[in-house]
Amino acid sequence: MTKHPMHRSLRLAGLALVAGAGLSAATAQAQDKGTVHLAYVEWSDAVASTNVMRAVLEQAGYEVELTSLSAAAMWQSVATGDADAMTTAWLPTTHEDYYKRLKDQIVDLGPNLDGTRLGLVVPAYSEMETIGDINEHAEAIDGKITGIDPGAGLMSLTEEVVEAYDLDVDLQSGSGATMTASLQNAVGNEEEIVVTGWTPHWKFARWDLKYLEDPKNVYGGAEQIHTMVRQGLEEDMPEAYAILDAFEWTPEQMGQVQLLNQQEDSDPYENAKQWVEEHPDVVQEWLPEE
Repeated sequence: MTKHPMHRSLRLAGLALVAGAGLSAATAQAQDKGTVHLAYVEWSDAVASTNVMRAVLEQAGYEVELTSLSAAAMWQSVATGDADAMTTAWLPTTHEDYYKRLKDQIVDLGPNLDGTRLGLVVPAYSEMETIGDINEHAEAIDGKITGIDPGAGLMSLTEEVVEAYDLDVDLQSGSGATMTASLQNAVGNEEEIVVTGWTPHWKFARWDLKYLEDPKNVYGGAEQIHTMVRQGLEEDMPEAYAILDAFEWTPEQMGQVQLLNQQEDSDPYENAKQWVEEHPDVVQEWLPEE
């Protein structure tokens, strides 16, 4: 199979640098192996898993570049080969539309995490118990559900929830950061708030929260987070492909990285490297046998 032109030019540039500048053997090895391009969305789970994969792939001798995109652009970048992989495909429900449209252009390596959940989240002290209770408390929540970025599958599902339950509130888009900031402010003042939520997410470790019951099951059951790679990656970079294929961890392990990322002035990449160093047995399961 013809190698991706981006990677071919990167490898040639790397070889020229090695020959001309006398770089270290370790750097030369990394450039010989090439650069792995990972696409992700600025969601806490995606930031955690993508940076952990970056640290592991670099440990294996690859250079790694990360690109932050919207959810739709992330899927498209892997389908077109502009990115090599992503580790944050939520299936079968959240990213169902993207998967149906692009499944013939990408390679699904299967789940890297089990035990996810989507829904509407409120503080544990809230009087609301089910999604149907929202209309009775519309004034207390300023007539809105606080959401995340408009391209997220969770937002599309929540639009369906608003219609299915005939909710007299608006779904407000924003980002994961603005959602958690609003949640923090509301909890600090013991006010009512409804936010779009998912597990795994660090907010459940930070605050006492609960999901509103979804008797109509619009959000569906538990999901999995899959790793997707571009076509041809297995032939171009078999070792990187094998590492991405073997990548699998638990919500608890992801939560450890997510919490590190919430520390003031913390660096997600440095936190990922720290986690990788502290969990050699887990990481060894992802690496090909010598």
